[in-house]
Order: sequence, then structure tokens, then C-alpha cells
Amino acid sequence: MEPTQVRMTIPDSVDPTLLMGPSDELLRRIEESFDALITVRGSQVAVIGAADVVNQVTSVFSQLIQVVENGETPSLADVELAIGQVARGVQAQGAAAYDILLTYRGRAIRPKTQGQTKYVQAIRKNTITFGLGPAGTGKTYLAMAMAVAALKRREVARIVLARPVVEAGESLGFLPGTLQEKLDPYVRPLYDALFDMTDREKGNALIEQGIIEIAPLAFMRGRTLNDAFVILDEAQNTTPDQMKMFLTRLGFSSKFVITGDVTQRDLKGSSGVDVARRVLEGVEDVAFVDLDPADVVRHSLVARIVDAYRAYEGGAS
Repeated sequence: MEPTQVRMTIPDSVDPTLLMGPSDELLRRIEESFDALITVRGSQVAVIGAADVVNQVTSVFSQLIQVVENGETPSLADVELAIGQVARGVQAQGAAAYDILLTYRGRAIRPKTQGQTKYVQAIRKNTITFGLGPAGTGKTYLAMAMAVAALKRREVARIVLARPVVEAGESLGFLPGTLQEKLDPYVRPLYDALFDMTDREKGNALIEQGIIEIAPLAFMRGRTLNDAFVILDEAQNTTPDQMKMFLTRLGFSSKFVITGDVTQRDLKGSSGVDVARRVLEGVEDVAFVDLDPADVVRHSLVARIVDAYRAYEGGAS
């Protein structure tokens, strides 16, 4: 079968050197991933190989061009994401993707897959949104970005970050240190996301002022959360009673986002997420968004690991 040859023209608005990366590291990563001959001459990219492979390569370059047109500099992470998407036959997020937030470094945070776009839109539209899916799909990160953006626009007066404290063989009360020191290992992913969006000094100041509150789920009992953006992370580790308690904390002018991965549950018995879905699915102003391996935006190997475990667990059941 005759090889297919396609010649792409990089738009005048895009600097070709940005697509290739420093010392052509992005180009080399693409060449390593596909059995195709790729030649770059100025603004022309020629690709020769099997038809399906050529289509995949051109799709990767198209996504990188879109990154540049969105005002960003492509990175190896962008290349890995693009390679992973085309390998799984996932249609890339279109150019209509909108920014959620600019980080303090000036980097735009936006949904990168169709599933993530659906998730963000659900958060915008609904008072309560469940974002469920495997590791690396951006559930917590995008929820945090939406929360920080809402705080900056003064749509809410505070952000509350909650998480069930669950660890095999250990009790929170027996861990050394103050309550905050005991909680730090559990809420570290929330801190990481927060400090990626606001500089550490400002983030700590917001926490000290109580504008951003991080607390274990057990501390939610008896409270009513008004004028707040509330994120419950790792919700697969809630019991049905805990989930009911949390959801009934909803106050006026507030928004709740519940994130979790039901395949990584550390408690026995029914999950609060599963019961909530059976009870609330179809209720107005409550949305359930399922993210899948196609929405993984970490290293492409993460998506393959998720797929492999899903296949293994499906065969074992």
C-alpha cells in the first residue's frame, strides 16, 4: 500500500519554533510516538506514513497550533495529552474552549477535553454538581479553578474545601501535632491546586482570614453554608449518612461541587456517592458528570493505566 503524504501549513500567526519546542524536544517526542516521517521546513510540515498514522500526527500538530493561538506556549504535557487523545480516538476540544481563570503566573486554566467542558458547564449551570471519574481527569483542579474564579468575581464570599478523613489503620486523633498538622496530609491535593492558582503567600493569607477554609467532612455537621463555593473532594469515601449530612448544609447563594472516583474507595459498604446518584439523579439543579480515561490530562501513560485496571477489574468481576 502506497504511503500517504500530507503537507500542513502553519498559520502566519503561529511561530513554528513554539510548535517544535526548545531544541526541537516537542518534535522529537511526536516522532518517537508515531511510525511516520516528519519533515519541517519553515512553516511547512510534511508527514509521510500510513493514512491513519498521518491523520494522528496532523491532529497532534493541529492541537499544538490551537494551544499557541490560545496565547500559550506548548509544553511536553500538551504533547502527551494530544498524543494520548489521538491514540484513543478522542476528538480534541474545539477552539471555542474558554478560560476559567488566569493563574498568578498568567497561565490560562481551561477545560481541555469534551468531558471537562461538560463538567465546567454543569458547575456554571447547577447549584450542586457531582464530578466523577478516574485520576487525572481534572475533577478537583477544575472545581478549584471555578471556586477561585467565583471568589475573584465576588460571586461568593468564601471557599470551603472539605474532605473525608479516611486512612487504613489510622485514626486522626492519634496522629501527632495540632489539628491543622493532622489534616495537612489529607488536604494536600487541595492545597496544591490552590497554590497553583494563587501565589503561596496570598493563598495562606486567605486561609488565615477564613476566606478559604479547609476542614474535614465531620466538621460540617450542624453548619449552614451561605454565600460559599464548597468542594467536597474524595467523596467516594463518604457513607450515605455523611453525604446526606453534607448536601443538607447547602445555604443561600452557594454552590456545591462533589468530586470522587468510585473505583478508589477505602471504606466498606455503600458509598455516599452511589446512594446520592440513585436518590438525586433527575432532580432539578443537581448534575452528575462522568469523566472517563478520554478526559485524563496527565501523562498519557496514566490513561493507559486506568484503562488497564478497568479491563482487569471488569474481567475479575
